[in-house]
Amino acid sequence: MGLRLGIDLDGVVADFNRGWTAAYNAAFGTQLEVAMVTSWNSPLALTHFGDMDAFWAWAQQLDGRSVFRHLEPFPDALPTLHALADAGHDVVVITAKPDWAVPDTLEWLAEHRMPTREIHVTEAKHEVACDVYLDDAPGQVQRIAAARAHEATVCRFVRPWNDPVEGAHDVHDWRQFASVVERLAASAAA
Repeated sequence: MGLRLGIDLDGVVADFNRGWTAAYNAAFGTQLEVAMVTSWNSPLALTHFGDMDAFWAWAQQLDGRSVFRHLEPFPDALPTLHALADAGHDVVVITAKPDWAVPDTLEWLAEHRMPTREIHVTEAKHEVACDVYLDDAPGQVQRIAAARAHEATVCRFVRPWNDPVEGAHDVHDWRQFASVVERLAASAAA
């Protein structure tokens, strides 16, 4: 029996920081690098925008599409998710997005052939029942762990902008996440 895998998109499957920094560099002639993104609010610290509302207003109007439409997947993300789906696990996309980003996100999922039959666009990720969660957002990892750690495995995808969370397991790459899932599946089958 497969496990339900609650998978975040931005910062986990899709490289949001590479996407927005490249778009910003192209628009404003800057030299931002992904390595400069070290905190959750780096777009505010690294750009000329006075607040995050101004950043998001810019991010939703790039060549008639939002920044979410142009993101590249992390190298091992999609092959790992396809392998997990092929092994019988259900990939459940759980992403937090502004309403204006939903159409571009759905197109992105289709273009990249995301192996899922279930998509949730919600800030309340902890309300979607899964056996394993993978997220990088500091507040989301905390909320999911607080709500679900007693019944599910919560994984924090380690990034410079997040810190360890009680009740969450740290994973540093997709191979490590696949190992966690395989171990849990073997345990459930025994």
